[in-house]
Amino acid sequence: MLKTIIEISQIIISVILITVVLLQQRGSGSSAIMGGGGASYYTKRGFEKVLYILTIILGALFLVTALVNIAIH
Repeated sequence: MLKTIIEISQIIISVILITVVLLQQRGSGSSAIMGGGGASYYTKRGFEKVLYILTIILGALFLVTALVNIAIH
């Protein structure tokens, strides 16, 4: 029962995490790949900052649920 709840919550967290990552904009673009860009300082504001913090929280939750899932197994 507990294992099923953890597995379902892990699936839900992973889907939300994928969605949040895909919603984030690329700040540097493709110029950073070729060695250009990066000269300006960029701060996250508003919705972008919320997405950034949510990504960190969801990543940590996913890690915790994965470790609990391993411990229960």
